[in-house]
Amino acid sequence: MEKGKGKVRMIFRRGFEKIKRENGNMERVRRQVGLEESLRDEQFAKEIQVSGGQEDWMKRRVTVGVLDTGIGAHPDLRGKVVGFQDFVGRNRMMYDDNGHGTHICGIIAGSGGESGGRMRGMAPGSRLVVGKVLDQNGEGMTKHMLEALDWILEVRKQYQIRVLNISVGIGEMSDKKKQEALQSKIEEVWSEGIVVVCAAGNKGPMDGSISAVSGSERVITVGCHDGSYGKDNPKQCSTYSGRGKFADRIRKPDVVAPGTDIYSCNVNYRGTNHVYGIHQPGKVLSKEAYVAKSGTSMATPIVTGAIALLLQKFPDMSNEDVKRKLTYTATDLGEAWNLQGWGMINVRKMLEKY
Repeated sequence: MEKGKGKVRMIFRRGFEKIKRENGNMERVRRQVGLEESLRDEQFAKEIQVSGGQEDWMKRRVTVGVLDTGIGAHPDLRGKVVGFQDFVGRNRMMYDDNGHGTHICGIIAGSGGESGGRMRGMAPGSRLVVGKVLDQNGEGMTKHMLEALDWILEVRKQYQIRVLNISVGIGEMSDKKKQEALQSKIEEVWSEGIVVVCAAGNKGPMDGSISAVSGSERVITVGCHDGSYGKDNPKQCSTYSGRGKFADRIRKPDVVAPGTDIYSCNVNYRGTNHVYGIHQPGKVLSKEAYVAKSGTSMATPIVTGAIALLLQKFPDMSNEDVKRKLTYTATDLGEAWNLQGWGMINVRKMLEKY
């Protein structure tokens, strides 16, 4: 949120460099957090079958809420959306006039169909409930976010929402009442049993630079770290990932995940654009089905997708159970706590016996 203006701004870096697709794709990310190995390991696959062997846990579908710039037409996301609400333009049809939200949704639930599966999201079986709270410039009002959070609470049972992804950065607000109202509403969502996953923001590396929305104990705060991958890259996301206060009682972030040059669904992909959603005159279309973005915005849905997988396997887990499992199985990177939290998420360990 811009200081004193009551505005929310999406938190990805616009000036990323083009890199080889094989270095930034979701296949690399899944491998890095232990998911790709898990899916290829036959013995592990047998171990994670639901008790009694009557149902494959991967066939379960978990519903994930996403509050962002909306969701646009992309073949990898077709059939994923079960609910949409526009709090900015009040349109009935789903759309994304920015692209950030579509990218986030692809990381969580994209099928990867346009890439032969390589660019599939973390939990491609997930369903999505999307609230548009940011405009075409990635900005929005606090009141829109509050309305969207109320909507999530209203429809949570209808859509069986288990996880909520908020890849929105909010800085210190001059109006403390608005900031407190927003934090209180997010905590209310958590108290209703939904796992709330928030981005740490891109205001680092200063101490206490974490997003205001992410400071609560009742959310999972995600920082950005690429581990050993790209360690010599001066633009790697850990250099600007928001950091908690080193001596604070509430230690943040909770975990980190990769976030540099993550390829996901391109809202401007011309292959199937305008098949559904609102037609946007003058839009420049692209032949590329995927586009790279960087930041804690991208790290956050990686964690959200991992949590969706965890709830597919263990549907009876509470949000507190999920947070413990996520943090206790993370891999220590040897970094300061206010940068890495408990460490890099480890999906293989997360999916082991509960």
